[in-house]
Amino acid sequence: MKLKQRVVLLAILLVIFIFTKVFLIDNLDTSAANREDQRAFHRMMASLRVELDPRLDHTLQSPWEIAAQWVVPREVYPEETPELGAVMHAMTTKKIIKADVGYKGTQLKALLILEGGQKVVFKPKRYARDYVVEGEPYAGYDRHNAEVAAFHLDRILGFRRAPLVVGRFVNLRTEIKPVATEQLLGTFMTVGNNTCFYGKCYYCRETEPACADGDIMEGSVTLWLPDVWPLQKHRHPWGRTYREGKLARWEYDESYCDAVKKTSPYDSGPRLLDIIDTAIFDYLIGNADRHHYESFQDDEGASMLILLDNAKSFGNPSLEERSILAPLYQCCIIRVSTWNRLNYLKNGVLKSALKTAMSHDPISPVLSDPHLEALDQRLLSILATVKQCTDQFGSDVVLVEDRMTLSHL
Repeated sequence: MKLKQRVVLLAILLVIFIFTKVFLIDNLDTSAANREDQRAFHRMMASLRVELDPRLDHTLQSPWEIAAQWVVPREVYPEETPELGAVMHAMTTKKIIKADVGYKGTQLKALLILEGGQKVVFKPKRYARDYVVEGEPYAGYDRHNAEVAAFHLDRILGFRRAPLVVGRFVNLRTEIKPVATEQLLGTFMTVGNNTCFYGKCYYCRETEPACADGDIMEGSVTLWLPDVWPLQKHRHPWGRTYREGKLARWEYDESYCDAVKKTSPYDSGPRLLDIIDTAIFDYLIGNADRHHYESFQDDEGASMLILLDNAKSFGNPSLEERSILAPLYQCCIIRVSTWNRLNYLKNGVLKSALKTAMSHDPISPVLSDPHLEALDQRLLSILATVKQCTDQFGSDVVLVEDRMTLSHL
């Protein structure tokens, strides 16, 4: 073989080698990542049921210490939590040693201190399960059962960014009033044969109290995040104006995402992808009220967007508020892991998984059937939105690989 032919052959072989390395190996890596996503999904499905059991297998004796050690910059709780049932059992049974008005906000809540010094936020029942909240997508009182359902959906989606929530029944006369601060106690009243309170908040009114059934009030308790992880509040880039006739920029500017991508912390790091994950989460639960969000302080955009305050959800199962998905359809990017998880949950799996996950909660059934049916329908809308993006820009642009190794040392 002549020298020139040998050079040409070597060049062809080199091109084939490079092609194989770049494309075949990359595809193998992608397949490995997809297989890990599938394994993670099966692990989640196997641990859906959380039986509230007081037994602890951990070396630490306090459930509060266990939950505090779970928190890291990118997770509130780890993927595998054998003590989750014990922590949630403590949240729903531990003695209330102090009750106060809730932290500042627009909606009625109470701040409770449980035995062992753990803070929890109590949100009272305001609506029956089958009540439909009409009007704007952010209308109505907070829904305590929405907090419970949202927490379990966070588990199912694999985000693990929502604080722990569980349902609880409290006796206002014997458990709350004897340990209530004067500020909270001053808002108690009796309506008919029912004990009620209206608390202190922006929209709290004496004319609109939350009332127990006699003395027993149904509600949800949300575990307070450890004080060593102080929170920082951010205005949501896709927040609403809440003023009639005045639109936010994202509501009329289709290129708005390009501007967001040029501003910190959305110009680098995981925050923009967290915003899009949150839009998907909020669309599924029907939450159009995330005007602000929290992360851990001094994180420079590296920590997660924490899924706090999900009570303006599950108000109207018939309403699909597409504007909640604006970050997704305007930016047209999504994490590969999120995309995979959504596909695993179609064909009725999501509804079934959430129903199973909530089945052991003290206030079960947490959601009415129409709300569970709505989840599957909204999931189809999300999948269709991503397909529109991939049809327009291609999968390589839309599906973004963003996996972080998490440490629980």
